[in-house]
Amino acid sequence: MTSRFAAASSIFFLAFFVSACGGDDNPGPGPSGGGGGGGGGGGTGGTVAATITITAAGVSPKNVTVAPGSRVTFVNNDTRPHEMNSDPHPAHTDCPEINVGFISAGQNGTTQNLNTVRTCGFHDHNQPGVTSLEGTIRIQ
Repeated sequence: MTSRFAAASSIFFLAFFVSACGGDDNPGPGPSGGGGGGGGGGGTGGTVAATITITAAGVSPKNVTVAPGSRVTFVNNDTRPHEMNSDPHPAHTDCPEINVGFISAGQNGTTQNLNTVRTCGFHDHNQPGVTSLEGTIRIQ
């Protein structure tokens, strides 16, 4: 009888543990950006309307146009990390939704929803004078 009680108790606690740690029926927006850094990504919803790739040669494309409410993903295909932020350097205040921050090599970072119609400049915070790592996102 004791072994049956122990087995039943174990099953109960296992079921409780699995249900407590199980999936969520409403997981929300989930993580954005990549592991190891890829910041940004606040805001919910919003379709990723453009992808900007970062390589040792710079960003491509340098200029993108997206609809209001969209998001932009920066993909770091360089071997070194980059820290993508809004102009001006170092305040990053023109379009704070762009401030995805630190992106490890091989990872990505996604902006928040770009809701305001305007043109936003961006740059690599750690290399603000490198024009190949600068560009614009036009929201219209």
